[in-house]
Amino acid sequence: MRLATWNVNSVNARLETVLAWFETASPDVAVLQEIKCIDEKFPAEAFERLGYNVAVHGQKTYNGVAMLSKTPLEDVRKGLPGDDGDEQARYIEAVVSGPTPVRMVGIYLPNGNPIGTEKFAYKLGWMERLHRHAKALLAFEEPLVIAGDYNVIPDEQDVEKPKDWLNDALFQPESRAAYRALQNLGLTDAYMAADGAPGGYTFWDYQAGAWPRNNGIRIDHALLSPQAADRLKRVDIHRDVRGGEKPSDHVPVVVELDL
Repeated sequence: MRLATWNVNSVNARLETVLAWFETASPDVAVLQEIKCIDEKFPAEAFERLGYNVAVHGQKTYNGVAMLSKTPLEDVRKGLPGDDGDEQARYIEAVVSGPTPVRMVGIYLPNGNPIGTEKFAYKLGWMERLHRHAKALLAFEEPLVIAGDYNVIPDEQDVEKPKDWLNDALFQPESRAAYRALQNLGLTDAYMAADGAPGGYTFWDYQAGAWPRNNGIRIDHALLSPQAADRLKRVDIHRDVRGGEKPSDHVPVVVELDL
């Protein structure tokens, strides 16, 4: 089973690019972030024509996540538990049916900039809620994948120019510690387990020639429960998509499990 995550940076603005990748890569399951549209404006029919079941948790203009699966989605949850007042669409969860069902989670973790503001506090609070919910999900002892744009650079090997990010929320000690705390629950960083080579970047800013200079960062991650990590075969970062026509600033990451 091939499971993908991709921050598409507006699904409707880049629909041709996104559909072309799906037609070529044909993931079994995918979670998308920053779809930037309400549920009704998501181009569900275009994905259904490619054979996908669609679940959407959208928001006008900002944020928004979606899950696409070639097999039916069950027990769909929209929104991260723990704060009934949180109106930002950043979390979607479902059980992907099949011979070995997989609980798939798609997240768009808050950016948190600038540090020292309520935005950074929201980021850390969101990560605390994710930690609590992930702990509860792990108790099911089933294949679990929590994938998406984490907006966290875990380590210096995950950024081309660490000094440029010292004052950014993505690289703060608190953000990195919260990411490690998720791993300490028993979750495995799929890329580090399958490859782990420095430079596995998934994001290149549109500004200052970041892409041609390979000034990238790794912030799109998939964390696996022990039951999923035991079945991990490979992880592929589709960096070529960044050099294509009308690209997102993120690229797809595909995790292959032996299911």
